[in-house]
Amino acid sequence: MTRRALSLSAYLAYARSASAPGETPDWPPRPSGPLVWGFAEDRETGRALASLGARLTAQRPEVTVWLSGRVPSRPGLMTVPMPRDMAADDLRSLRQLRPDVALWTGQALRPGLLSALAESGSHMIALDLADAPFPAEAPRWLPDPAPAVLALFDSLYTTGPDASRRLRRLGIESGRVHDATPFLDTEAPLDCSDGLHEEIASLIAGRPVWLAARVRPDEARDVLMAHRQASRLAHRLLLILAPADPADADRIAAMLRRDQMRVCDWENGDMPDENTQVLLAGGPDELGLWYRLAPLAFLGGSLTTGGTGEDPFEAAALGAAVLYGPNVGAHLGAYSRLVGAGAARIVRDGDSLGSAVSHLVAPDQAAVMAHAGWDVISSSARLVDRVLSEICDTLDARAED
Repeated sequence: MTRRALSLSAYLAYARSASAPGETPDWPPRPSGPLVWGFAEDRETGRALASLGARLTAQRPEVTVWLSGRVPSRPGLMTVPMPRDMAADDLRSLRQLRPDVALWTGQALRPGLLSALAESGSHMIALDLADAPFPAEAPRWLPDPAPAVLALFDSLYTTGPDASRRLRRLGIESGRVHDATPFLDTEAPLDCSDGLHEEIASLIAGRPVWLAARVRPDEARDVLMAHRQASRLAHRLLLILAPADPADADRIAAMLRRDQMRVCDWENGDMPDENTQVLLAGGPDELGLWYRLAPLAFLGGSLTTGGTGEDPFEAAALGAAVLYGPNVGAHLGAYSRLVGAGAARIVRDGDSLGSAVSHLVAPDQAAVMAHAGWDVISSSARLVDRVLSEICDTLDARAED
């Protein structure tokens, strides 16, 4: 028995001794067809797993997908409790469920759970492995179980070459380690009418345009202040303002009237002309159109005190450079990845938003950021395609056995 195997055995022996009695999770009966079980460490990877699962079931309706951890509810996917790592009853039941494929995300390892999946015969895939330590709940006097646990995986997809080198230094076979990218949500881009897009694009051709998307009423004042400030340098600048809630459109329209701004009221059938300063949308329903027209987008819910922000990938996927405020706790990982790629920039208030718009509304400036954002989205989409191909090949091979 190797040293790594001994380290895992020592952890499992400790886990059995430390196991506290508890009620076994109420998992549903195992489906008769293929079962894929995904485990999410955080909200961002949970969303990405849900999107992957939705694509898998669309391609393979006979496959059942279970998701555990920090995952959103999605039609057609089943959310089930996370097995406890140090509960013998949980792990015994887990072995009996025999998932065909197990998807694991992130650094935090659960050696008991993962060893039970391996013993059940699951094809195991790890995603989003970064160049960082792999913590496991174990006393310091135990040998580190991480190398032995990582060796249980059939495929390990990292966030880049540095993370791959870390795995190889831990003794993981090179053939199992794949240089990849962060595992991100890859929902299909928001749709819009091609004819309408062409019509509006022709009406505003040659004008600099920016978008304030999903804006809350208490942010509208900062957005309008920023637009006035940026318009001093770009006199033909057009703002497309889309409230988060259609019910807020009238309140924002009143602000625009008080400021004596020339407004195109989209919900009333108005069309923008050369004199329009603000196109007021009725809500977020047509963001697919607005993102395609505006190379620069501020995302609302981020300047609001107590706000949690909006998903920045829906803007980046349609070629918009992203501006956002400091309150984006619900999507912090997504914003951090876009910032790291140079595709997003933070602002603090109306004044800094105006300065950012003045600088970035120039086509060449926005294009650099937009291209960086597209690279992030497209790289993750390719990763999802690779993982889906591996899952389908595994299920096909098992069906032939």
